[in-house]
Amino acid sequence: MGQYTYTGLFVIAIVLLYFAYKQYNKTAVILASGTKTKAKVIDLIPVRGEKGYTYKPVYEYTKNGQTITHTSSISSSPAPYRVGDLVPIIYANDSDEFKVMSFWGLYRWTVILMCIAAPFLIIGGGYLLYARG
Repeated sequence: MGQYTYTGLFVIAIVLLYFAYKQYNKTAVILASGTKTKAKVIDLIPVRGEKGYTYKPVYEYTKNGQTITHTSSISSSPAPYRVGDLVPIIYANDSDEFKVMSFWGLYRWTVILMCIAAPFLIIGGGYLLYARG
């Protein structure tokens, strides 16, 4: 592997860290200015996969007097909730942004992007530091 490969890994790490930072800031803004409430799980949509079914929760909550229905983009097995459960959420007042008030609900993409960036940063940055000195 040449210097350009390591430089490329380092650049990819920086780009991923930038997007992780943007996701973190989005969460910080919604936590600072959003409205906290409880959403009711009204359905679990089964999603067929290679190893069986996973389930996407469908949430219903009230925003500015309107009933809003939101289907999660994430499915899991076992289902994270049961129909009828009340789930703490936060939503942005000026957009359709919606997050479940849990660690993974708030910081999922920040953590995932940082986990992908870390090895690239260590390998690429380590090589570049070693090559300098």
